[in-house]
Amino acid sequence: MFTDKDYSQMAEMGINPADVIGQLDSFKNGFPFLNIVSPATKQRGIKILSESDKLAAVRRYNSFTGSLCKFVPASGAATRMFKDIYDLFGSENIEDFESKPAAVNFFNNIEKFPFYRDLERIGAFNSEDKRECLKLLLEPQGLNYGQLPKGLLMFHRYNDEVRTAFEEHLHEAAIYSLSSDGIARAVFTVSPEHETLFKELSDSLIPVLEAKYGCKFEVTFTNQKKSTDTIAVDPDNKPFRLNDTSLLFRPAGHGALIENLNEISCDVVIIKNIDNIPMDRSLNENSMWKKVLTGTLLEVKDKIFSLIKSIEYEYNDQLAREIYSFYRDELSTDLPEVPDNLRRAFLMAKLDRPIRVCGMVKNQGEPGGGPYLVMDADGSVSPQILESAQLNFNDQDVVRKVKESTHFNPVDLVCYIKDHEGEKFNLKKFTDSETGFISEKSLEGRPLKALELPGLWNGAMSNWNTLFVEVPVSTFSPVKTVFDLLRQEHQ
Repeated sequence: MFTDKDYSQMAEMGINPADVIGQLDSFKNGFPFLNIVSPATKQRGIKILSESDKLAAVRRYNSFTGSLCKFVPASGAATRMFKDIYDLFGSENIEDFESKPAAVNFFNNIEKFPFYRDLERIGAFNSEDKRECLKLLLEPQGLNYGQLPKGLLMFHRYNDEVRTAFEEHLHEAAIYSLSSDGIARAVFTVSPEHETLFKELSDSLIPVLEAKYGCKFEVTFTNQKKSTDTIAVDPDNKPFRLNDTSLLFRPAGHGALIENLNEISCDVVIIKNIDNIPMDRSLNENSMWKKVLTGTLLEVKDKIFSLIKSIEYEYNDQLAREIYSFYRDELSTDLPEVPDNLRRAFLMAKLDRPIRVCGMVKNQGEPGGGPYLVMDADGSVSPQILESAQLNFNDQDVVRKVKESTHFNPVDLVCYIKDHEGEKFNLKKFTDSETGFISEKSLEGRPLKALELPGLWNGAMSNWNTLFVEVPVSTFSPVKTVFDLLRQEHQ
């Protein structure tokens, strides 16, 4: 199937040919739908914290002497953010263009956008044809917003400054990813072509922010690895070849970022999307909730480590029952019964895993993966974050359970990635390879199928110990389209 040239191409990218064969099998066989037992709700699956719970969690966070780091996926281009604006260029005449709802909305609110003054500065309003303004917004001769990543776009305007999404994340890092050594750590995944721009902006911001917050910053940039790219196929599931006969490999989605997360050496990692960032007035409340989630994570970690210590030195039937109860009552996880001679090893394997606490927001019509209780391959029923592509909507029982769901995942995760001996887990050992996605694309005028790895907070973390916690909707302010910048939380 592959030529010497193909193997050389794989070697250059760091791709294992055996992995490519496995990916081709996935295209042929597809991925199984997940077996939902029920949606996770406040009755079972999502923990509702009392005021005393929150206060205790913040105290636990404040007394933590380990290391923290903020992890922000920030490599995606903002092209989709401007889809409605790009669509306007299909208008054949100025009258048709100006009557489009997107054009009316954009220009009626033009002064409210944080990039308004930059457009003014480059003469975007000098032409009577407003399409010229949009070209200067999106194209390289202007602000080039259509090709830049979201992190480098102006998101918020204040009285005396305008901030990018990247800068706002640094302000947050100074509040809740500040370790006891006085260093605020943040890791951003960026595309190689934009890394220099991020570094230049970071270098200019850090001295100012260090003076403002009285701490040191350690900001790191990492790229999605080419070795995680997956092969594309044609409609017949044969390797898609470009016009030069080389194989086509494509980035495997955010699930590939488990490799980047795996390189972080801190104890606690706080994960948040680049576009989910509010203005300064929400900084204290949002940061408080990150501290609450972190403190809750530390409580779960302490309980699990205590159980591991007990199972190592004094295992008995009573301890086994205690562990079963802990999973059922604290983690909404039902463990299967196993033979007596296997139970100790089984329980130890369950306990000795990375831990995550995931914030869940009540459904408000926003996009996001849903929290469910799912039957696992070993017979456990555990909390999992699922995307719609993982669900069989031809099954009316699944449709009913989805309709009964009450919360969604705004990508608000706090993770503990070291074991009870302080050694870092190899996170790649805790993924579920059976939870990928297949999507249809096109290139060079030909259809193709693309494969995404299990999502970072879906299949890539499916074998972690997991707790869902309800957080307020005020902690979720995503910018999926340019018009989201007009929402109250961004004005």
